[in-house]
Parts: sequence; C-alpha cells; structure tokens
Amino acid sequence: MTEPLLDLAEAPLWEAARGTGTYEMSTRGRTLQEEGFIHLSLPRQLPGVARTLYGDGNGDGVAGQGLVVLVVDPARLPGPVRFEAMKPGGEEFPHLYGPLPVSAVVEVRPFDDWYDDRREEDEPQ
Repeated sequence: MTEPLLDLAEAPLWEAARGTGTYEMSTRGRTLQEEGFIHLSLPRQLPGVARTLYGDGNGDGVAGQGLVVLVVDPARLPGPVRFEAMKPGGEEFPHLYGPLPVSAVVEVRPFDDWYDDRREEDEPQ
C-alpha cells in the first residue's frame, strides 16, 4: 500500500472546496494557479510544515488555528505527483500538479487531534 499524502488546510477553505469538488490552495495564502502545484506532505513531514507555515518561529502557536489535515489517497489522484526538493539536496516533498479532487480526500481531521495522536505514537511505552 502506498503511504497517504497529507495536506494542511484552513478549515473554511476546505469547506468551500467541498462545494466546488476541487481544492486549489497550494499552501498558506497561495493558490494552485500562483504556485503551479499543490504542496503535500508525508505524515512524518507534516509537523515541520505546520511549524514553518503556521507556527510562531519557536515551534509553538500552531494549535487552535482552525487547521485540518486532509488525508489523500494517491490512487485517487488524476494528476501527477512529483517528489521535489525546494533547494538542491534538500528534503523532497510531494507536489500535486493539478487540483485536488475532493473525492481523493479519504479523511479530514482537525490538526490539533491529528498532532496529539502523532505525539502519543512517538512517546516511548
């Protein structure tokens, strides 16, 4: 099975996309049309993305911002996903070259819940 892809979205923008059938935000404040692709993440990458885009610089401040995690089934995507680094030799992130169909999103969870669950998984038993 292929690992799910994740997108961190602002809840009101996701709700609007549900009405149109496609989500076209690339990243915070930038559309697919402006960027040329939609930034996605692997599960292990999402905490860093959240801190970078929504944190206060100290890794805090992400909670309570009305963010949701969109869990995307890569098999349901009509467009290509390319793993690319933002700079040469950097970490590669999945990029979707086209709109994200609402039908490809198999789960939506509040970021706070998703993050709490991930922290519990990472804690030693």
